[in-house]
Amino acid sequence: MQFGKHFIDLSQPHVMGILNVTPDSFSDGGKHASVTQALEHALRMIDEGATFIDVGGESTRPGAPDVTLQEELDRTIPVIEAVAKNTECVISIDTSKADVMREAVRAGAGLINDVRALQEPNALEAAAEAKVPVCLMHMQGQPRTMQDNPEYEDVVKDVGQFLLQRAQICEEAGISKDAILFDPGYGFGKSLDHNYALVKHLPTLMAMGYPVLVGMSRKSMIGNLLNRKVDERLAGSISLATIAAQMGAHIIRVHDVKETADAVNIVKMLNTIK
Repeated sequence: MQFGKHFIDLSQPHVMGILNVTPDSFSDGGKHASVTQALEHALRMIDEGATFIDVGGESTRPGAPDVTLQEELDRTIPVIEAVAKNTECVISIDTSKADVMREAVRAGAGLINDVRALQEPNALEAAAEAKVPVCLMHMQGQPRTMQDNPEYEDVVKDVGQFLLQRAQICEEAGISKDAILFDPGYGFGKSLDHNYALVKHLPTLMAMGYPVLVGMSRKSMIGNLLNRKVDERLAGSISLATIAAQMGAHIIRVHDVKETADAVNIVKMLNTIK
């Protein structure tokens, strides 16, 4: 798949490193607030094995407050410019705002990663104009309320139908099918059982014909099952990343790049054995 100026072979799984330039993200808020800190962390994750760096300027944890357009631009664009100037990785912009998408791609981003699946005002048009791939994520509700008793008739079927509907809308707007990825949206309006059903049936989502990105790193689906605090969820994160990679997930979005890259490389080795 072509991500801006970079072609990435998705026949094997890749690691996406999370670079939150926010003061309030659930796991690493405030740790990479300056451009220098953010660039250092990006370089470290690339050295550890990340193919993608996902830059986000607005927390989407449950209960997170909204961020203004200017705040998000001020947080993300200088970081994207610095990472683009100093690396050859694929930069992803984690945003739902049309203007942030436009400015991020101008600054060097090669992927738009939208938790709201291009449903915000002008986002669809901005993504189509940007001519870079988009990752469409499923979320029931909005970040402030998404974990208030989420319900589904059939979570795997419902998530799949939503993603296919959004893909059709994207394609009608001029976004090529070859430039669309799916994200089931683990932790975004899902109960514990919903999340693990989406893990178990990941091959069903993959059979829909679009590359799949998964993000389960350090999330409450680990903490609530294992009774682990955020900084005690490494083993659970690696377990889920390994399972997803074995099932064929194309991109694994994580905080702990080094450890995840090791696990993914073992899966890649197994994939070469006949």
